[in-house]
Amino acid sequence: MSLKKYLVRALHRLQKGPGYTYKELLVWYCDNTNTHGPKRIIKEGPKKKLIWFFLTLLFASLVFWQWGILINTYLSYNVTSSLSIGFKTMKFPAVTVCNANPFKYSEVKHLLKELDRLIEAALERILQPSPGNGTENVSPPLDLQLWNQIPLVLIDEHNKDNPVILDIFETNQTAGGDETPAGNETAGDNQNSAGNDTTCSHQGSNNCTYRNFTSAAQAVTEWYILQSTSILSKVPLHERIRMGYQAEDMILACLYGAEPCNYKNFTQIYHPDHGNCYIFNWGMDEEALNSSNPGAEFGLKLILDISQQDYIPYLSSAAGARLMLHQQKSFPFLKDQGIYAMAGTETSIGVLVDELERMGYPYSDCTMNGSDVPVKNLYSQYNTSYSIQACLRSCFQNHMVEICGCGHYMFPLPKGVNYCNNEDNPGWAYCYSSLRSSIKQRQICIDSCKETCNDTQYKMTISMADWPSEASEDWIFHILSYERDMSTNVTLDRNGIIKLNIYFQEYNYRTISESAATTIVWLLSSLGGQFGFWMGGSVLCLIEFGEIIIDSLWITIINVIGWCKGLKQRRVRAQYPDAPPTVSELVEAHTNLGFQPEATGALPRDEALPPEPGTPPPNYDSLRVQPLDVLSPDSDLE
Repeated sequence: MSLKKYLVRALHRLQKGPGYTYKELLVWYCDNTNTHGPKRIIKEGPKKKLIWFFLTLLFASLVFWQWGILINTYLSYNVTSSLSIGFKTMKFPAVTVCNANPFKYSEVKHLLKELDRLIEAALERILQPSPGNGTENVSPPLDLQLWNQIPLVLIDEHNKDNPVILDIFETNQTAGGDETPAGNETAGDNQNSAGNDTTCSHQGSNNCTYRNFTSAAQAVTEWYILQSTSILSKVPLHERIRMGYQAEDMILACLYGAEPCNYKNFTQIYHPDHGNCYIFNWGMDEEALNSSNPGAEFGLKLILDISQQDYIPYLSSAAGARLMLHQQKSFPFLKDQGIYAMAGTETSIGVLVDELERMGYPYSDCTMNGSDVPVKNLYSQYNTSYSIQACLRSCFQNHMVEICGCGHYMFPLPKGVNYCNNEDNPGWAYCYSSLRSSIKQRQICIDSCKETCNDTQYKMTISMADWPSEASEDWIFHILSYERDMSTNVTLDRNGIIKLNIYFQEYNYRTISESAATTIVWLLSSLGGQFGFWMGGSVLCLIEFGEIIIDSLWITIINVIGWCKGLKQRRVRAQYPDAPPTVSELVEAHTNLGFQPEATGALPRDEALPPEPGTPPPNYDSLRVQPLDVLSPDSDLE
């Protein structure tokens, strides 16, 4: 019951309103607020009142302007980077070693036979560009099917305004304006240079792209890689692994700290760029190794044989080992982050560690594990962690499959998709070249992929020396040859041997971490500082200001409700211009005029007669009055 009374009283209080007008409310606020300025407006004379009003309005505007700047700064979510140096026992990085040449030439020679004959004939024509060096002089005749799909052309630039284009295996020459697309650039200033690699959507099509080179060496290498990609993509994976360099042939000696190791301590993966690669301390099957101490004697020592004499002559122009240091359970992208170790040298690599810690959303667009990235990670089949390199390559491969209908040989394949080749996909090279040069597609992948929030980078200091020395090479090669081949003959030489030393320079590591440049505490203190400096106010002043706003809204609502009621009454008066009689007036009129109830047949007002003598007065209890639709404001009804 008490709750009901309280609610009724509260309702009446709401209906009554604050009980004062806008002017009274404003005067009360200025007289009672703790903010400096408003009191002077109502208490000073007319001139000072105007001055204080202007100053109060000016400083209030400055406060709101400063508040807007501070809030915008906070919502920009800026970060600051801090550098700290620590000391601890660290995990030894994963070390990936590969041969610069992906396959043994003796194993793949039968697959590349026709391609090698083509490139040899092309080189002969480039070096001696005379009409007598055409395909008719080659025995047996060349199979030009590969050539016609992606030909090389020569550019004669004696006449800069009208360069002459010569197909290497054709005797006719044509003017550059007839064969090259509009806007094609000439390459180099030589009389004849292999400056163009032409790729068409299909044979005989005008839908072609041209790649320009300033040197025939570059053009031949790129052309050979593109053609060999098509050939090797049709070879099953287990065959490609067999044709590569095996661990027992490549890793001759291994020592980690004081503990011996061998090729069985390495994990084999197939890398499209480098064939068989071997990873030490990857951490997939066993716990990652810790480094006991810094220094070369506590690191990893390897002796490798790259068998340079079995290199593919036109595919790999560099000789050596390709290696990379990376985190455990991460995929090695050697083409981007790897380094070369030269044959016939001892390469020492001192390692320093940098740990990066980025703040996540909304401070930066990074990801913890790639689960919030819209690109399907094709490298997850290796059970490796997310990286932006894996995302970018997966994005490109997905676009390649979607647009070209097949996948590129250098990247993992989605399920149900085959690698591109010239037989099944004649226009794949044109599609691939167009996609690779498309800025739009590249930007889509950059926008879709994210950096990892936590990352570890290995900074390397590299030094080299000849190894083995001339004085010791004889006995070293004899021992290594005997250990590998069980032969007393020397089967190794300086051109194929590499020695690696990988170690921590020191146990100091650097942590580069991000922190929020602006926090909610900074925002509140800055807002309060500006308000106090310009207006002399505090949080209580803001509460007072909020109170006057609520009261103003309250008065406004009461006035709007009253105005609506008044509007409704005015509309009613417009429908009934004469005010209806009250009940007392009706009773008096009926009494004076001898009103009879409707049941006895009352006469009209102008025909009513006075009652007969001796007639009892009418019974007003039986009087029936027709109900009124509308009562006037001055009605006696309450």
